[in-house]
Amino acid sequence: MQIAKALTAAKVLNPTAYKNAHGLSSRSFSSDPYHWNVNTVVHILERREYTGCTVNFKTYTNSIWDKKQRDNPEENWAIFENTHPEIINPEVFKKVQEIRKQRHRRTRTGKSSMFSGLVYCDDCGAKMRYCTTKYFEKRQDHFVCGKYRSNTGDCTAHFIRAVVLEQLVLNNLQVVISYVTAHENYFRQIMSEKMSLKSSEIIKSAKRKLAQKEKRLTELDHLFIKIYEDNVAAKLSDERFVMMSEQYEDEQAMIFPSCKPKLQSRSGRMKIWSCSLKRQKSTMD
Repeated sequence: MQIAKALTAAKVLNPTAYKNAHGLSSRSFSSDPYHWNVNTVVHILERREYTGCTVNFKTYTNSIWDKKQRDNPEENWAIFENTHPEIINPEVFKKVQEIRKQRHRRTRTGKSSMFSGLVYCDDCGAKMRYCTTKYFEKRQDHFVCGKYRSNTGDCTAHFIRAVVLEQLVLNNLQVVISYVTAHENYFRQIMSEKMSLKSSEIIKSAKRKLAQKEKRLTELDHLFIKIYEDNVAAKLSDERFVMMSEQYEDEQAMIFPSCKPKLQSRSGRMKIWSCSLKRQKSTMD
């Protein structure tokens, strides 16, 4: 909602108006070229294609007779990276997805808590809702069990003030940072071992995916030779040969750039961790 309002206020052309302005066809019509729909923004935020990827097999059909499209689980998608210029940085996209998972509604007063959507009832597991009004002072804002408040369960009125929760989290962070600072060499060793293990797992996964893609490239080469021989032997028409060869070449073009996986070095991640530790130390001081 806020992003849509900001884009509308900044008079940024919406997708339909942008297509029309650049001579591209569009199925929809927009009376106001600067009006952004909330669903349009959500659609952009959730599409991996904006990170430079091509995503295939998002949907499937049960058979050639059943034409109904069904959503495919994300683990079954085929994702080809670096197939076109990115509009959104992959790291930013990943962060947006994490934020969207933790998203929460603002109260009518416009106030919000940094812990909204992150606090859960210890007994029933339901989310605890952030409660405030324009008449509340900051010390009166609180969280209460969602099931109790909505009368959808038999949970009791578990309750904690927002300022108390903030102080508890701050105290805990200070204890952890103090402990890490006092045993810095030990934590560096632990982090190095964990990062080394994670790097090994990432490399194994990347090699496995690379082998699959190289196998498909070899298959496409054989298929191209086969249709070429069929075309020479007059078993396949020239039009059909051109169409099929273009399809194979397009698939090869999508697979080839993704055969070079980008892996962040362990030393690079250790450098990031060290900088984070330094900031924590300066905060403590």
